[in-house]
Amino acid sequence: MGDDKPKSAYEITLEKLKQQDRARGEAAPASLSDGQKKAIAEIRRVSQARLAEREILYRSERTKVLSDPEGAAKLEKIEEEYAADRRRIEADRDRQIDAVRARKRPT
Repeated sequence: MGDDKPKSAYEITLEKLKQQDRARGEAAPASLSDGQKKAIAEIRRVSQARLAEREILYRSERTKVLSDPEGAAKLEKIEEEYAADRRRIEADRDRQIDAVRARKRPT
């Protein structure tokens, strides 16, 4: 039978990335070169890893704040910072992907 050991956040994220890669591979536009597809996949992998790292940090900060009797006041600020970081990482990913897609395909 399978492992009874729980999966780490890294393993879960890696599985999600592999699923996303398979889905994108099937739906990848024919107008993109293999190099562009590889570059986009790498950008997405790096972005997903950055998001996972940020979420782990957020959860750690949130746990510390919630264990503090006066932490509720700090919680909103932590949540706002997390949301802003997430939007920034996603926007950076989208800009990089758009730049790769804008490159002309070699003929």
